[in-house]
Amino acid sequence: MKYGLFLLLLLSAVAPAVYAQTSTAPVPPASAVAPPTGAMLQRYSTASGQTTFFSSAPLEDIEALNSRVAAIFDLTSGQLAFSMYMKDFQFKNSLMQEHFNENYAESDKYPRARFTGKLVLMPTEGQLRAGPQPVYVQGFLTIHNVKRKVRVPGTLQLRGNDLVVTSKFNVAPADYKIKIPALVRNNIAKSIDVSIILTCQPGQANPVGTASR
Repeated sequence: MKYGLFLLLLLSAVAPAVYAQTSTAPVPPASAVAPPTGAMLQRYSTASGQTTFFSSAPLEDIEALNSRVAAIFDLTSGQLAFSMYMKDFQFKNSLMQEHFNENYAESDKYPRARFTGKLVLMPTEGQLRAGPQPVYVQGFLTIHNVKRKVRVPGTLQLRGNDLVVTSKFNVAPADYKIKIPALVRNNIAKSIDVSIILTCQPGQANPVGTASR
């Protein structure tokens, strides 16, 4: 399946009605959200976003990188969606990568992780061009076929023609029914540090250089 097509499917899945009951905090009134102008009227997307996760363990740290994250950010509505294939995570240790896909993530059975969400408050275009702006996104994160409501911090910046999105948050494997064998349970942290960097370009419904599945 082409990532470009998947980006369109992602965007169509992010309907405003989905977020009507997701807020864990009062949603600011419409007057608090600056109306988008100029570059902010554009839709931004990428097929080469980066996600890393890190777990500190007594015997060996666990770290992996996925540089094929497909994402769409609509600045008109503040809606964001991204998806990644679990098998695209690359480990320094090939045996660790094999165990991750076969024993923990069960990547053949649950091939993708995805997120759909919306900004709690939209910065103005001037703020976005002045530097990274702290934001919160609330929505749903699905891993291992388990869907959970989350609210995560991040930053948003307009850098030239690109929209740069970053986020750092924690994921507990137990929350997504990822079972850790008793033999290695003490070597895997109960909470995994996740970092995301998305450098999105405007008006790319079908980004160049995307891969297929």
